[in-house]
Amino acid sequence: MPIKLPETLPAFDVLRNEGVMVMSPERAARQDIRPLKIGLLNLMPKKIQTETQFARLIGATPLQIDLHLIRMSEHQTRNTAAEHMEAFYHPFQEVKDQKFDGLIITGAPIEHLPFEEVTYWDELCEVMDWTQTNVQSTFGVCWGGMAMINHFHGVQKYMLDHKAFGCFRHRNLCPTSPFLRGFSDNFVIPVSRWTEMKQAEIDAVPGLKTLLGSDEVGPCLIEDAAHRALYIFNHFEYDSDTLKQEYDRDIANGTPINVPLNYYPDDNPAMPPLNRWRSHAHLLYGNWINEIYQSTPYDLAEIGQANG
Repeated sequence: MPIKLPETLPAFDVLRNEGVMVMSPERAARQDIRPLKIGLLNLMPKKIQTETQFARLIGATPLQIDLHLIRMSEHQTRNTAAEHMEAFYHPFQEVKDQKFDGLIITGAPIEHLPFEEVTYWDELCEVMDWTQTNVQSTFGVCWGGMAMINHFHGVQKYMLDHKAFGCFRHRNLCPTSPFLRGFSDNFVIPVSRWTEMKQAEIDAVPGLKTLLGSDEVGPCLIEDAAHRALYIFNHFEYDSDTLKQEYDRDIANGTPINVPLNYYPDDNPAMPPLNRWRSHAHLLYGNWINEIYQSTPYDLAEIGQANG
């Protein structure tokens, strides 16, 4: 089944040309089916790139997905055209009376700041609390995942002495998890962050379960069953050239940066990078969508009632 997107959204043509099934709202309205309603709270500066990356993954399942793009109410982006934001995004304050089967909270390039110093932190705390009554399952990604685990459990983030940057090998720590169906025992995931969370602090919180981890860059995917949430600190959603774009940007700006490890063939940035995480990216997000489908009420109004 397809993912429902406005035909004028840039991701519509990109995904259709890739062979992803996409459907306009007008066509979807003629089908007698309840799609899964998934929100994307997009905190990244490159909004169009990020919305395409996540739409690609959640739109590759057999279920029909109705994707809603959400932004922080007061924060104004400087990297995406105002016309795009006005046409496709709704501020959180306009959607907070709605219920969602799933919500993705993306990362944001503000990890050097203490959480409380982020300009929209108060509203983001409102969003995270709101998920407990209005969202069946929430997926926090990179800084978004760190923000959630800090908000709900007080787990701290720590600055690294150098950027974790490249494709790092990870281990499947919980092969029986429904979120890891089909996963290999080990695989690589793109990583791009200046902060980390300590495994010992996560282990000290009752109810948190680490599903994926790396000897080099630490915990990666955490399940928080009590809050119906997953937190991932790395970037399965990245395109093949996303790390290259970050590397080229820093080189052009004169910013000190290492060649992303284990990304280019022979670590040679003159060579085109190889994508070695795509299949596991689709597995993870497909498994997440499937778990939502298995657990969410048919009537959206019933979401969160047991927790309200």
